[in-house]
Amino acid sequence: MCAEVDVGNGLPGYSMVGLGASAVKEGGVRVRAALEHSGWKLPPRRVTVNLAPADVRKDGAAFDLPIAVGILAAQEVVPRAALEGVLFLGELSFDGSLRRIAGGLPVALFARSLGVRALVLPRACAAEAGMLPEVPVLAAGSLPEVAAWLNGQCELERASQVRTGGLPPDDNDLSDVRGQEYTKLALEVAAAGGHNLLLVGAPGSGKSMLARRLPTILPPLGEEEALETSAIYSAAGKLDGGGLVRRRPFRAPHHDVSVAGLVGGGQVPRPGEISLAHNGVLFLDELPEFQRATLEALRQPLEERTITIVRARASVRLPASFALVGAMNPCPCGYHGSSVRACTCDPKSVRRYRARISGPLLDRFDLQVYVPQVDFKELTDERAGEPSATVRARVLEARVRQQDRLLGTRLHSNAQMGPRDIARWCRLDGESMRHLGEVVKRRGMTARGVHRLLKVSRTLADLAGRDAVSRIDLQSAIDFRVLDQEVL
Repeated sequence: MCAEVDVGNGLPGYSMVGLGASAVKEGGVRVRAALEHSGWKLPPRRVTVNLAPADVRKDGAAFDLPIAVGILAAQEVVPRAALEGVLFLGELSFDGSLRRIAGGLPVALFARSLGVRALVLPRACAAEAGMLPEVPVLAAGSLPEVAAWLNGQCELERASQVRTGGLPPDDNDLSDVRGQEYTKLALEVAAAGGHNLLLVGAPGSGKSMLARRLPTILPPLGEEEALETSAIYSAAGKLDGGGLVRRRPFRAPHHDVSVAGLVGGGQVPRPGEISLAHNGVLFLDELPEFQRATLEALRQPLEERTITIVRARASVRLPASFALVGAMNPCPCGYHGSSVRACTCDPKSVRRYRARISGPLLDRFDLQVYVPQVDFKELTDERAGEPSATVRARVLEARVRQQDRLLGTRLHSNAQMGPRDIARWCRLDGESMRHLGEVVKRRGMTARGVHRLLKVSRTLADLAGRDAVSRIDLQSAIDFRVLDQEVL
């Protein structure tokens, strides 16, 4: 996109074309005031601004600075030649100062693809764009400062390359959890293979506590992953500190979140929770309490690992590769199957409660585990459990095996394998295949459920250091799907 400015003959006036939203059109008022308070005025001629391409809707106040610079160039206040190869973005205040805009890092990525010689941004958001060493990002504080630089009267400050920041530090550690050894193993398997996990248990059993510690055992973000994640947070205006996001995101929206809030949306589509969870974890607590339409909107992103938001005038494709962790009670009162307190729900209420989660969505949870209540002795045990760093080391070893096996493909983990990959890497011997057939027939499992079960088996084999999937791995994967067993 670009802003073209024409100052021609005719009655004095200011007009804008190019399908600009209200915030863009109102920029004319800001530009006029900024010019006047900076010592210039709109020329007493007809000023026309064109935002190209004309068929794409524009939104936001980032066009203020390029429009003002274009007007100054048209009046020969600044040399037109100095504008060549320079990309300007920024919102203007009435006094001519520049305000922060969202999306500094994605703009820098776009500028890198264009091969510009400089990118001029407001000082408040230049640091995040400065993380790309290939793009000279210049920080400006006001319109007069930009004009002085264009006239060669001063130098703009080069944005410092801040390498860390973005998300607050994570103080959670798996050693905080007492007991729950089987559930911790499920967390380890989910982290090692990138699998989705559903935690089912009574209130207070530790489901949320366990889910919040999943990011602490995931592999650290790689350079490209950190750049991808940071670009999403920058576009959403959430890149606090201006540095790259180095920690796996953990998003936990409330169950009253709208479909647009979860998957993204708006007249000009913006990232939703699933994109903010990209390369991290999306945690949905009290899963049955979410609106049915909201949950069903997750099905396509879980398979495609992207979300396409289509509007009348534009469509946006956003990344959405995340591990989904859900938590739910086994029944409305929460104590079905509990050894601590009796359940007060009748079977019909239990079935109706679980039916709030559709079969296709339930199928997409590779691991479905029951979280028992911790007894008093375990809860008061002063011995610390296994720390996250130790578990993460095993997860990293399993991920290395997967990367060696999936070398040359676009896949990063077992959870991303397709049918051909499953047929190649999840082979079973004759006895195991017969056992799987009996389980599938007895439980009425779908093809998707079988594939996910095999992928979990492959991850268990990777954690054990085995090249082939054994009967033990298969049985463990079967045991990790408690909702298929109808024992709750």
